[in-house]
Amino acid sequence: MESLKAGTKSLDNMEDLFIEKLKMLYDVEDRLVDALPKMADAAADAQLKRAFDEHAEVSRRQKERLAWCFDWLNVEAETSTCEAIKGMISDGEVIMKADGDPDVKDAALIAAAQGVEHYEIAEYGAARTFASRLGLDDIADLLQQTLDEEAQTDHKLTDLAASRVNPSAQV
Repeated sequence: MESLKAGTKSLDNMEDLFIEKLKMLYDVEDRLVDALPKMADAAADAQLKRAFDEHAEVSRRQKERLAWCFDWLNVEAETSTCEAIKGMISDGEVIMKADGDPDVKDAALIAAAQGVEHYEIAEYGAARTFASRLGLDDIADLLQQTLDEEAQTDHKLTDLAASRVNPSAQV
């Protein structure tokens, strides 16, 4: 299936939009399962490393939940390229390769990760709303569970930045 970017996909109803959103989120989680361990390796702070590793596992479970949604809908679990996440991961790769103060680099990694979290919160919120509109309450509940996990991760990153990383970073 071609992505919306290709300009050939038709969105004729909310179900089309919802399925396209799920495919895009499947791509997001697929890419994050690969990117988060690399971010953990690049982080200097032990708690930040652990947070990235833990969220990689959470992303694996979220991807499994999305696969369940596809099964429930009798739709093939496939991705629709998410250009936004590709760009955010690319920005993170630049940070990971950068030289400089390790604490400053960790602060940059947290900021990049929070950008991803905020994007996921927006996209999962939209998907949950679409599922509710379509009367797919079980799927809406699963998407809400993921939305809650993304908010928890964002709060954890904020706490790490405020209590450990940012105060240690060279001014």
